[in-house]
Amino acid sequence: MSHTVRDKERLLARVRRLKGQMEAVERGLEAEKPCGEILQLLASVRGALSGLTGEIMHDHLHEHVVHAESDAEREKAADELAQVLKTYIR
Repeated sequence: MSHTVRDKERLLARVRRLKGQMEAVERGLEAEKPCGEILQLLASVRGALSGLTGEIMHDHLHEHVVHAESDAEREKAADELAQVLKTYIR
């Protein structure tokens, strides 16, 4: 069973919190809150998203690279992670 399936409820709870944070940004913009408040909300969203991304990357590395069942699976998982990292750091 994949780590995202095994940890599905916990990961979904984090996604729901992220959605709530984005809704707070939307409400702040709708209410014409000061830009400093909006920036603080955005910083919180970015931190939460980075945390979730890092957790899933860590689990992917641990489960699909370190503990891969074959060299072919290990190489595939490492390539997947490398592609994601290229996109992530742009």
